[in-house]
Amino acid sequence: MENIAILTGGDSAEYNISLLSANTVLNNLNKSKYKGFIVHLKENTFQVLFEGKWIPISKEDFSFTLKGKKIFFNKVFMALHGPPAENGEIQPYFDNLRIPYTTCNSEVSSLTFDKYKCNKKLSTLGFNCAQSIIHEKGVNIEIDSIIKEVKLPCFVKPNGAGSSYGISKVNKEAELVNAIHIASKHDDEVLIESFVDGTEISCGVYFDGTNIIALPSTEIVTENDFFDYEAKYEGKSKEITPARINSLLTLMIKKTSISIYEKMKLEGICRIDYIIQENIPFIIEINTIPGLSEESIIPQQLKTANIRLSEFFDMCLSNIN
Repeated sequence: MENIAILTGGDSAEYNISLLSANTVLNNLNKSKYKGFIVHLKENTFQVLFEGKWIPISKEDFSFTLKGKKIFFNKVFMALHGPPAENGEIQPYFDNLRIPYTTCNSEVSSLTFDKYKCNKKLSTLGFNCAQSIIHEKGVNIEIDSIIKEVKLPCFVKPNGAGSSYGISKVNKEAELVNAIHIASKHDDEVLIESFVDGTEISCGVYFDGTNIIALPSTEIVTENDFFDYEAKYEGKSKEITPARINSLLTLMIKKTSISIYEKMKLEGICRIDYIIQENIPFIIEINTIPGLSEESIIPQQLKTANIRLSEFFDMCLSNIN
C-alpha cells in the first residue's frame, strides 16, 4: 500500500478552495491501494493530519514520526491551488527528494501561472488569445496608452492569481485606476486584456498513460457581469455539462485542448478556459491544478464522462513514478 500525501493549504487567497479539493481526493482514494494523508503547507511548514491531530513533517526528508516509527510518502497528490504549488515553487523540493507528484513540473507551472507570459507563448504556438499588456505595481498608470492598446471594455486581473480573485471588468475609463489597485492587492503584476465577448467554455484534459484525453466541455452562464468569485463559488452561475455548443465547436475545443496539453508539455489533470467568439475559441487561461471540490468543474465533467472520481484519482497516481 502506498502512502499518499494530499498537499493542501498554501498562503494564497485560494486557501479554502484547496482544503475542499484535498478532502475530495481523500474521500475518493482507492483504500485498497492507497493510504491518504492530508498534508497542510502554510508559511513554509508542513503538517500531517492523523486521527484528528496535526503532526509536524520533517522538511529534510518529508517524513513524520508516528509511535516512534518514521513514515515516508510514496507520492504527492497536489491539491494546493495558487502558490507555492500552482506557480512551480514547491516542485523542486519534491524533485530533490525524488518523490513524484501529480502535476506539471516547476518550469511549466511557473509559465502557466504567469497569465501574460503564458498567453504570449500560446500565441507563438498559433493559438488565439486576447490582446493584453502588463502593468507593474507602483508604476504610473498611463490610462490613454492602456486603452489605446486593449480598448474598452477590458478585463483587469492579477497576473498570477486564481479563483477569480481581484478581477474587474472595466467599461469606462474612470473605472480603470481603481480596477488596477484592486488587482494589485493580489499580485505585483496586473494583467489588462481586451474583452472577448462570447460563450465561456471550460475543458478538462489529462494523460491516461497512453493518450491525451479531453473531457466533455462545460458551458458557464453567469448571473453577474462575468465569471467572478461570487459566480464561481456562491451559486451565481450555471455550469452546464456538456456545453450547449454544436458538434463542430465541441470537436474544435477538444482538439485545441489536446494540442495545448501536448505543446505546452502539461502533466496531470489540467483545465483550459475559453471564450468562443464568432466560432473562434480564445484561450483565457490554463489551470494546472484545477478545483476538485464536489461542485467543481472537473468532477462535473468526469461524471458526464462516466468516470468515477476514485478511478480517476487512481489513474492520476498510477501515471507518475
